[in-house]
Amino acid sequence: MRITPIAIALLLAAVTPDAEAFVQSSTNATVIAEQSKVAVRPEDLPEAVKSTLSGSYAEWKVTSAYLVTRDDNSQYYEINIKRSEETSTLNLDKYGKKID
Repeated sequence: MRITPIAIALLLAAVTPDAEAFVQSSTNATVIAEQSKVAVRPEDLPEAVKSTLSGSYAEWKVTSAYLVTRDDNSQYYEINIKRSEETSTLNLDKYGKKID
């Protein structure tokens, strides 16, 4: 049996979409692995963060908090808050300053 160039082209065309999806999902997995997220109890947050929350966000209740470490080892607190039916997420550094 002889494999023709057309058969090779058809085979490559059939494989390419799957290979692309594999590369894309591998890339996404890498991005996720570049930061870690550890749950923190609201009472264990740094005093500066608690001060910011009790000041500007006094009407809001903390529903969950995480210490996030980026791939460059910088850290911030991701804090999920709720007021009535409204929810929001704040990112604060250890000094209680809002970050992007």
